[in-house]
Amino acid sequence: MQGTVTKSMGLWYLVEGADGASYQCRLKGKFKLENKKISNPVAVGDKVEMIEDDGNAEAWIISKILPRENYIIRTSPKKKGHGHIIASNIDLAVIVATVANPRTSLGFIDRFLVTAEAFRIPAMILCNKIDLLSEEELVGLKEKMNEYEALSYQTGFISALNPDDINRFKKSIANQTTLISGHSGVGKSTIVNQLIPDAEQKTSEISEFSEKGIHTTTFAERFKVSNNSYIIDTPGIKELGLAEIEKDELSHYFPELRELLGQCKFNNCTHTHEPGCAIAEAYEQGEISQSRYDSYLSMLLGDDNRR
Repeated sequence: MQGTVTKSMGLWYLVEGADGASYQCRLKGKFKLENKKISNPVAVGDKVEMIEDDGNAEAWIISKILPRENYIIRTSPKKKGHGHIIASNIDLAVIVATVANPRTSLGFIDRFLVTAEAFRIPAMILCNKIDLLSEEELVGLKEKMNEYEALSYQTGFISALNPDDINRFKKSIANQTTLISGHSGVGKSTIVNQLIPDAEQKTSEISEFSEKGIHTTTFAERFKVSNNSYIIDTPGIKELGLAEIEKDELSHYFPELRELLGQCKFNNCTHTHEPGCAIAEAYEQGEISQSRYDSYLSMLLGDDNRR
């Protein structure tokens, strides 16, 4: 039987079968050997084939992972040198961002967008908790988001507790599978609970001491919003290390840099110090924003994404 992985729970997975029922499955050991550089060989969103487990009438075995259309991947926080697939077969990747409590840095947003670009997944920046912003802060946020919209990224502004905002967001993700990601505490689980009351995702207050979110979602999970509409909620991400992206390919995943590729004097230009660099020239003339160029340099040099 074929099905779609709806929840990852370490050694066990929930799979929605072609009959609409949910099956508890485990993985055949050989997949762990075949994917040496992936810490989780099966991810939420994967299409799989499963067979009954002869030794357990209530459990099934995932016998085959079908080819993925795409996936969002990060460096594994637990296994050095490995990648960790956040989710697969996605139509839209949404990063939920907040100005404060916790603060989402532009560097973190850019890493998420680059990861989506690498697999040609449309992306959206969803700014939450706008009800906590002053008028001046909201104007500044919208001005910054205008820069991303000019690069063809979708943006949105919501308060997760405002039904009208939630309904607008719900319409924007209709008839597709949407990944929701971001730091702990930005309101991902609250958004899911508003979209799907039956989901009952746990939420938590922000720690006053650290101003960081407390992890409330332990495992990635897919929920049905409506007919043909699904949302994948994921555990909060503290840092987003790039995986499966070579440094000489990085500029391809910045739309504003990609437009200028081939115009540099040298074919192997890193766009950092070389003479005759079209990208450096565009940056100097203000055609590429400071924050985006800084993000490119940070990723190229392998710096963290906390700025």
